[in-house]
Amino acid sequence: MLVGYARVSTNEQETQLQLDALKAAGVRTIYAEKTSGIGPRPELHRALSALRPGYTLVVYKVDRLARSLKDLLHLLERLRSGGASLRSLTEPVDTSSAMGELVLQILGAVAQFERSIIRERCEAGRVAARARGVRFGRQRMFSKTEDRLAFELYTRGNLSFKEIGGLLGVSYTAARDAVRREIAFRR
Repeated sequence: MLVGYARVSTNEQETQLQLDALKAAGVRTIYAEKTSGIGPRPELHRALSALRPGYTLVVYKVDRLARSLKDLLHLLERLRSGGASLRSLTEPVDTSSAMGELVLQILGAVAQFERSIIRERCEAGRVAARARGVRFGRQRMFSKTEDRLAFELYTRGNLSFKEIGGLLGVSYTAARDAVRREIAFRR
């Protein structure tokens, strides 16, 4: 028996392409979800629980199933120990044969390598940007002069952060952070 699993990463994406392909492949029981590969995947766990010896888990692409090579190998072992196999509709993967398992492991290793290279490139880009003076994160609400003014209002005016924020047209937290920065600067 065939059990299908489809996943997209965000609510803006649609599973329809995957669902249509799974149905065209003869899959009648399909578990689908819209969730990141990082968070919990309850439908995947339901699909895995539905598998019995001789069943096949069918996915549109292997990357819809596993987060990393380690995760993929763990899922493969779980399928193998339960007597089930895995088949991908868009890749030459069918773990009911030794060759299919080899191809799956190679594809998983290549995908993990690709993610590592992307991560390295992103980090190199961030390092280069910092070297050029680019600052990441939200822009500060106050200049150093305004930090001093908030500090003066806090220490001399006996005003609360909420009152300072109201006077300066910013939130309570922006006023509090300005005072804390000035305190840290004066130490």
